[in-house]
Amino acid sequence: MAETPSMMIPLGTKAPDFRLLDVCSDKYVTLQELKSDVATVVMFICNHCPYVKHIQEKLVEVTTKYKEKGIHFIAINSNDVENYPADSPELMKAEAEKHRYPFPYLYDETQEVAKAYHAACTPDLYVFDKDLKCVYRGRFDEATPGNRKPVTGADLCAALDNILASKPVNSHQLPSVGCNIKWKKQ
Repeated sequence: MAETPSMMIPLGTKAPDFRLLDVCSDKYVTLQELKSDVATVVMFICNHCPYVKHIQEKLVEVTTKYKEKGIHFIAINSNDVENYPADSPELMKAEAEKHRYPFPYLYDETQEVAKAYHAACTPDLYVFDKDLKCVYRGRFDEATPGNRKPVTGADLCAALDNILASKPVNSHQLPSVGCNIKWKKQ
């Protein structure tokens, strides 16, 4: 596991569109179909990463809470499944069902979506406003495996609360840290 920080794309960046397989419904979906008129959170996660596992329970709780307020969440797995079979679409579906993911879990087989978003790690989180412009990118909270900080989702929740209150999102944002995305060999 190589601890990797997120790349922190410029605020205001427009969300790249995509068409990916939702492993739970076995249908292809697009960003345009999944986006919200309030805010849309795009999360790069995977099945096996200890950083994702560390926040998984609270992530489901946070996404459930804010989904009720009109914010949509989209999870994408871009890992190379040939070398990391624990992240295969079949096991993604099992993981989503086991943890009752309240969001679509999409498979980025070509890794083109991860590249378009400049995703670097799991988890890597991006919040886009109603116009699909990036207003937050960074960490879920300060908790990481082994640092003994409670998993709260505070950083992501603060950004979402500001959006819901029609306030600007604080531009002081800290990168997420996690496992590097498992890129395919060129």
